[in-house]
Amino acid sequence: MGFLSGVRGTDSGFDDYDTFDPAHLPAPGPFLEGHEVLTGRAHAAFHRLTRTLFEERGVYDATFGYNLARLNLDRRHPDAGFRYAVERDATAEARSDAGDRRVLRASFVPTTAFCPQSDALTRGAFRAWNDLADRHEYDLVRVRVGETHDQSPAINGRLAQIERGYRETGSVPAAVETAEDPGQEPS
Repeated sequence: MGFLSGVRGTDSGFDDYDTFDPAHLPAPGPFLEGHEVLTGRAHAAFHRLTRTLFEERGVYDATFGYNLARLNLDRRHPDAGFRYAVERDATAEARSDAGDRRVLRASFVPTTAFCPQSDALTRGAFRAWNDLADRHEYDLVRVRVGETHDQSPAINGRLAQIERGYRETGSVPAAVETAEDPGQEPS
């Protein structure tokens, strides 16, 4: 019954989806630097929506056996999970590329620097947020894995490829060709 109580959210080892406790979340990190980091009610509201979208799309952490959004609430891993920031148009090029679109940045920090699921989980998160973009106020959700992951350059390069495809076509590509060196990922 302990597993079921954790799934229902009554386990004392997890925060509630309405809670924002920065001590139980990863630091925002470089990908969110210079942007409007969501905190408090704004973070909690987007994260509740994330739980719903991840449930619909099956974005689950196989190691823990739960919806990936729940990692933010797992007190055993206070430095892991998602942080979000509304993108600020820092340059004229970014403004012309984005137009009037609202862009959210999401940074995922896995529980370990060598988490083998990070690539699949971040791509799944990108697909869930952007395939279901009519369910939130953002025209694009950009996703990156934290720089502490040992494969972050390669993973983030693939995420940048998916993002470019989405910007060009308006739909999430079904698959991404994996190049040996996807190149430097744009900031």
